[in-house]
Amino acid sequence: MFDKTMIPNDTQEMYDFMNYQLPFLLEDVNDNIANYSNTSALINFYLKDINWVGFYLVKGDHLILGPFQGIPACTKITIDQGVCGTAASSLKTQIVNNVDEFPGHIACDSASKSEIVIPIIINEKLIGVLDIDSPSLNRFDKIDAMNLEIVINQLINYISID
Repeated sequence: MFDKTMIPNDTQEMYDFMNYQLPFLLEDVNDNIANYSNTSALINFYLKDINWVGFYLVKGDHLILGPFQGIPACTKITIDQGVCGTAASSLKTQIVNNVDEFPGHIACDSASKSEIVIPIIINEKLIGVLDIDSPSLNRFDKIDAMNLEIVINQLINYISID
């Protein structure tokens, strides 16, 4: 089912294929951790030129590290801190072309040069963020944002909240 040689070279086709596959990984699974884990693994499999992808989940006034793919990461981020905190507090996707130019950036991995963070909102309530880092400057754009927001919109159909 997962063969890197089958990944389309065209960015939009790649996202379409990834977004087509995602529900098959999540359906009939009633476990948030499993669904976050498979979603991060799928993104990591398809996206080129990234070095970290994962979730930070809201606990009180912090974002706490959830399932991810990559090297060990920061475990606790204040909701108004860094790129993840900015996405969480603004409830808007953040694209940062150069993390060294982002005021208050939290450097969990010094190899990361650009970042995209998508808030996860269910019933008008922030439950977390999807965070993706790249070792390249200017890695993410509006096409990435639009398609990763589709990923999140699919994922929330398979996440239960208390």
